[in-house]
Amino acid sequence: MESFGDKLKMAREERGWSYDNVSRETNISIRYLEALEKENFSPFPSEPYILGFIRSYCEYLDLDPAELLVLYRSLKMQEQPVPMEQLLKNPSPLPKIIKIIAVILLVAGLAAAAYYFVNNFPQRDQVLVPAARAAVEYTMNTDFLERRFYPGDSILVSGGTDLFKLVFSSLSDAVTITTPTGPVMLDLGQEVTIDLNNDGFYSLRIIASDFVRNDSVSGALLRFEQEFPLAPPLGNEGEVAVVSLNIEREAPLILLSSTNPFPFTLQAVFQNFCLFRYEVLFESNRPGRHEQYHQRFEELNIQAQNGIRLGVSNAQSVRLQVIGGGRTVPFEAGAAGEVVAADLRWIRDEDNNFRLVLIRLD
Repeated sequence: MESFGDKLKMAREERGWSYDNVSRETNISIRYLEALEKENFSPFPSEPYILGFIRSYCEYLDLDPAELLVLYRSLKMQEQPVPMEQLLKNPSPLPKIIKIIAVILLVAGLAAAAYYFVNNFPQRDQVLVPAARAAVEYTMNTDFLERRFYPGDSILVSGGTDLFKLVFSSLSDAVTITTPTGPVMLDLGQEVTIDLNNDGFYSLRIIASDFVRNDSVSGALLRFEQEFPLAPPLGNEGEVAVVSLNIEREAPLILLSSTNPFPFTLQAVFQNFCLFRYEVLFESNRPGRHEQYHQRFEELNIQAQNGIRLGVSNAQSVRLQVIGGGRTVPFEAGAAGEVVAADLRWIRDEDNNFRLVLIRLD
């Protein structure tokens, strides 16, 4: 039976296409194309990216994506370890006498182990108590921090001229964090957004990524994401909220400039299969993230007043443009095959003017 990778490679070579040709047409990087044909899935960030690239590649080669996906899943199943008894064609049964001896030895061994355990079990006053761990205080210097926290650990979050302290209080069936606005409890995989400075403006998101219930020793993996910086919306109702940023990383891409900020629309037209994620920023009546697989020729329009946080599985699989103030400005989020996370938001510059910029996130 023809393998998954060979089927892709043969279809491409029969058409006389090089990796460069295919990469240009599909916006899939060459390293991902080679990985698919070699059946090496380690370069891909996760399973959804593999499935999306398989569909795109098959469509370009005029192959049936459903058939290739079946071959892919069969290949993954074959990679699972096979029990030893299935590898032995005709395992010879042990002679009956050997089985009896084995049972006797097993029983004798268990009896000896029980005797040793009973006679050597430490008394209550001999139980070693693990040394107490010193609590650690972290400082959030960027717009996110992800670490494993243990009860007693704390994190300092800057909000303008104020400094807010959050403490990991306890770990039982859920994580309990003490915040300036009161205790917060998070179940596994749950996230919550809190208003640190009580100004009606969401400012900090906390995500409980990983922990074992009632296991304080192992701690909990927590992620803190700051809606940076902490600042209330400006102006009256209907006006936009603008933030001032001190960008010390990669220079932002300036899309629009104005003496006054205004609402805008982000338009996305998909050229290939793409996992697209977005979240409207600084609008309390539009909370939550949106994530969906999009196919070729689909179009998505996102309206916002302040900013949009977006994520793209393949930067060149979608054409992006921002519309606002009577202008339409196309732009690129990244290179072909690149996974991108970025913020599209208004900032105030040193001259007190406003710019709509694209800021790449780490």
